[in-house]
Amino acid sequence: MVEQDWVGERFAEHQDRLHAVAYRMLGSSGEAEDAVQEAWLRVSRADTGQVENPGGWLTTIVARVCLNMLEARRSRREESAGALPAEPHAQHASVRPTGQGGPEDEALLADSVGVALMVVLDALAPAERLAFVLHDVFALSFAEIGAIIDRSPAAARQLASRARRRVQGAAGASDAARSAKREIVEAFLAASRGGDFAALLELLDPDAVVGDLRGGQEVAGFFAGRAQAARLALVDGVPAAVWSHLGRPKAVITFTVDDKITRIDIDTDPDRIRDLDIVILPADDKERH
Repeated sequence: MVEQDWVGERFAEHQDRLHAVAYRMLGSSGEAEDAVQEAWLRVSRADTGQVENPGGWLTTIVARVCLNMLEARRSRREESAGALPAEPHAQHASVRPTGQGGPEDEALLADSVGVALMVVLDALAPAERLAFVLHDVFALSFAEIGAIIDRSPAAARQLASRARRRVQGAAGASDAARSAKREIVEAFLAASRGGDFAALLELLDPDAVVGDLRGGQEVAGFFAGRAQAARLALVDGVPAAVWSHLGRPKAVITFTVDDKITRIDIDTDPDRIRDLDIVILPADDKERH
C-alpha cells in the first residue's frame, strides 16, 4: 500500500508534464489523455524498487505508449492506401532537399508555424517524431531517447536531426501551401478524380505536355477519372501530388505552372523519391466532397 501511494503521488506530481509530452507526440488532446491513462495502468502494476528518477521513468513509459499509438496510426493509414492506375513514362528531374539543419534551440516552432508544424510532425516516422519532441521540446538526452526506441544515442541524434530539418522548413512550407500553385494543383486533382474533362481543359495550357502526350486535349483525356489515390503534398516545399502504397511514396507528380499547367512530370524512381522532402497536406473540404 505504501508503494502504491508513492506511485500515485509521483504520477500526480508529474501528470501535467506527462500530458504535455503525450500531446506533443500525438497532436490530439483526447489521444494524449488516453496515453496518460494507459501509462498510469502500466506504472500502477510496475515494480518501483529500482526507480531512482521518477520523472524520467514516467516520461519513458508515456513516450513508449505514444510510440505504440503512432505506429498503430501509421499502420491504419498504410492499410487504407489506395492504388494509382499505371502512368506513362516521363523524363525525370533529380531533385534534392534544400533544407539545412540549424541550432537545436531553434527547433521548437509551434507558436510561429502552427498548423504547418503539425502537418510536418504528422508526416514524420514515429521514431523521428519521438526523438525530435523528446529532445528538442523536453530536453531528454539522446541516450535516454535511444533506450526508449531501442536505438543507439547516435541513431537517436540522427532521427532528431532529420525531423528538425523538416520542422525548420515548415514556415516556408506554410507559405507554399497557401500559394496559387497549390490551388491549381488541388483543382486539377479534384477534376481528375471526378472525371471532369472540361475542368481539366480549363486548368491545362493548350500545349500542355506529360510524357509522350502533347496538348491539353490528350492530357485531359488521360487524367480524367484517374489519380484517385494521389494526395496533395509539398515536395521540397513546392505543391505537387504524391501516390503512396503501404505508407511509402511510390510516385511523385510535379506540375509546371505558368498561369495554367504547361507540363506534368511523373517520377516513379525509388532512389530519387527517397531523397525528396515530402509533406502530405490535409485535403480541403472541397477536395473531399
